[in-house]
Amino acid sequence: MCTMSVTLLIVDDESRIRKIFTRILEDKGYHVHSTENAERALAQIDRIKPAIILMDQNMPGINGIEAMKQIHAKYPDIAIIIITAHGEISLAVEAVKEGAYDYIEKPVDNDKLVLLINRALEHYKLTHELSSLKQRIADKNFLNRIVAESVKMKQVIEQVKSVSDISATVLLQGESGTGKDLIANAIHYYGNRQDKPLVSVNCGAIPITLIESELFGYTRGAFTDAKESKLGKFVLADKGTLFLDEIAELPLDAQVKLLRVLEERKIFPLGGKRAIPVDIRIIAATNNNLEEKVQNGEFRLDLLYRLNVFTIIIPSLRERKEDIPVLTEIFLNQYNEQFGLQVNNISKEAMDHIEGYSWPGNIRDLQNAIQSAMILAKKGSITLEHLPLRIRGYDQAMGPEMRIVEGLERNIKQVSTKAEKEIILEALKECRFNRTKTAEFLKISRKTLFNKMKQFNIDI
Repeated sequence: MCTMSVTLLIVDDESRIRKIFTRILEDKGYHVHSTENAERALAQIDRIKPAIILMDQNMPGINGIEAMKQIHAKYPDIAIIIITAHGEISLAVEAVKEGAYDYIEKPVDNDKLVLLINRALEHYKLTHELSSLKQRIADKNFLNRIVAESVKMKQVIEQVKSVSDISATVLLQGESGTGKDLIANAIHYYGNRQDKPLVSVNCGAIPITLIESELFGYTRGAFTDAKESKLGKFVLADKGTLFLDEIAELPLDAQVKLLRVLEERKIFPLGGKRAIPVDIRIIAATNNNLEEKVQNGEFRLDLLYRLNVFTIIIPSLRERKEDIPVLTEIFLNQYNEQFGLQVNNISKEAMDHIEGYSWPGNIRDLQNAIQSAMILAKKGSITLEHLPLRIRGYDQAMGPEMRIVEGLERNIKQVSTKAEKEIILEALKECRFNRTKTAEFLKISRKTLFNKMKQFNIDI
C-alpha cells in the first residue's frame, strides 16, 4: 500500500496546526483531510474511510479519547494517534490503554511526526491484512493448529484449555525449540483476553541497562536521552497478556521490580511520580531449571513462587515422536508454497532416520532440516542423501572406523574435504554458532576450528 492511496484525517481545533500537518503529510504522499472537531470527524469517517487519524485530545465538545472510542466501535482497524499537551503523560497512558496506536506531545517535532505516521501505516496494513486471521483465531479453533498426536501433547492442550479463561500466571517450561511461544499464543487467543494485546518480551535479548525502561517505560526527562516519554511493555499489554520469554535471563534487580508488579499490579515508570495500575495476565517461559538457578543465587525464590502458579511442561520432540510425521508434512506444504518447490514425499529410509534422530533443537531443528533437504531435492522425493549429515549419520561420510567423538583433529586427514566442511557446519549449527562450544563438541582446539573455518571460508 503506497502512501498515495492512503487517506489520513487530521482533527484539531487549531487551524494553523491543521495546515502545517496537512502540508507536511501531503508532501510525503498522503491523501489528507482535516476538520476542527470530533463531531465533524465522526460525520466524515464513513465517507473518506481514513487509515490513520491524527487527533488532538483537548478539543471543544467531544475530546479525543471519547471520539476514538466511538470510532473504534465501528472501525477497530483505524490507527489513531492522540496529540497531547506537554507533560500530560497520564492522558497518553489512558489513550493507549483505550486503543490508540500511539501519542505525540506538543510542540510536535515534524520529523518525529512523519516517522510516527509511517509506523502507524505499517500497523494499519498489518492489522487490516490479518483481520480474517484474527477472526479465525477468535472462534477458538486456534488449538486445532497445534500438532498433538502424542499423549504428552494432548495433555498440554488440555492444560491450555483449563487455564486460558483464568488470569492466573502461567509458567511454560521446555527445551529450546519446543514451541513455548506457540503455547503462549494459544493460551491468550483461546481465552477471554483474545481481543486484547499480546505483548512478547525476550528477556535475554534486551541489554541489562534498558530492561527497566523497556518493561516499565519512562517519563520525559527521566534521564539524559529521555527527550519524550515512552510507554513500557506492561502498559502496552494492559487488559491483555504479557509474555516474558527467557525469564531466567532477567537480572536480579529487575526480578525485584517484576515481583513488585506481580504483587501490586502497578508499575512505576522511570522518573514517574505515581503508580500506573495494570490489568494483565503474565505468561513466563524458560528452558532453564529455575530451581537450580535459585540454588545458584541467580533467580529469586519468591519470584519463582509467584510465577509457578500454573506450570505447563512442553515435551521435547524426542518425547513426542508420534507428532514428527504430521509436522514433516506441514513443513513440506509450507516450503513448497514458499519456495515454489515440488517435493511430494519423503522416502521410507529418510523418514526412518528422521524419526530415529534425537532432535536436540526440537521442532525448530526439524523445520530447518526439512527446509534444507527440500532445497536440495527441489522436486520428487526427499531421499537419505538430501538430509543433513548429522541426521543420516557422520559415519556415512567418514567410514565406520571413524567417529566424530574420537576427535576430528586425529581423523581430519582421512576424510574428504567436502565431508569435513559439512561436519564443521553441522557442528556449528548444533552449537548455535558458539565457536567455543563447537570446538568442545568436535574435541578440537579453538585454534584448529578457526583455521578450518578460514580454510573452508566459513563466515558466521
